[in-house]
Amino acid sequence: MSVTIGVLALQGAFAEHQKRLQSLRLKRPIVSILVKTPDDLQRCDALIIPGGESTTIALLARLAGLIEPLKEFIRNKPVWGTCAGAILLSQSVTGAKKDGQELLGGVSVDIARNGWGSQVESFEAALEVKGLREPTVPFTGIFIRAPVVLGFAPDASIQILARLPPRLLPEPLADENDDARTVVALRQGKHLLTTFHPELTQDDRFHDYFARKCVFPTLLAS
Repeated sequence: MSVTIGVLALQGAFAEHQKRLQSLRLKRPIVSILVKTPDDLQRCDALIIPGGESTTIALLARLAGLIEPLKEFIRNKPVWGTCAGAILLSQSVTGAKKDGQELLGGVSVDIARNGWGSQVESFEAALEVKGLREPTVPFTGIFIRAPVVLGFAPDASIQILARLPPRLLPEPLADENDDARTVVALRQGKHLLTTFHPELTQDDRFHDYFARKCVFPTLLAS
C-alpha cells in the first residue's frame, strides 16, 4: 500500500522536496503531492514544510484556510520542517519581524530566525548524522539564512541527530556537545526538524530517514 507525503506548496523550496521524495525506492511506495488547500492536506499521511520565508508561508497558510488544519495535522501525523519550516514547527521564536511570527508548534524548541546572519553569510557543512542510510558518509548541509536552535522545553524528549562542527561556530563554546546552538537536526517523536536545506542537494537520505523512521512506524501504530 502506498504512503502519501505532502509538501506544503505555498512558498519556498517545495518542488525540490517533491523531487527528492519521488527519487525514493522503498518497500512501501511513496506518493508525493503538493499541498495548497485543506482538501489536499486531508489526503496526506505525512507532511513536509519547506524552507522559504516563514512569515510569508504563515500568511499564505492563513489566507488559504490552512492554519488550523495544519495545527490539527501536526498533533496527529508526522511532519518535517526544514529551515523556515523548522521555525513554523517550533514552540517559540526569537527575532521575529515587527508584526510577529505565527507558529504551528509541534516541536518543543525555541529558535532564532536568521541565526547565522544574512543570505551572504550562507554556507555548507559536512554533517555526521545519526540514523541515516550509509551513516559514515557525511551529509552536505546547506545553510541559507538558517535559523538557530536556542534551547529545548524542560523535559522535552528530543533526539539530536546532527550538530554543526565546532570550527564553523561564530564564537567558541565552553562545551559544544551541551549547547543547543550546535544542533542542526533533531527529532521529537514523529516530527523531524532540520535548520538547513536537505532538499537542495541530490542526496535523498534525509527524505529516506523521514519516511522510514517517522512516517512508516506511525502508520503501523495507528
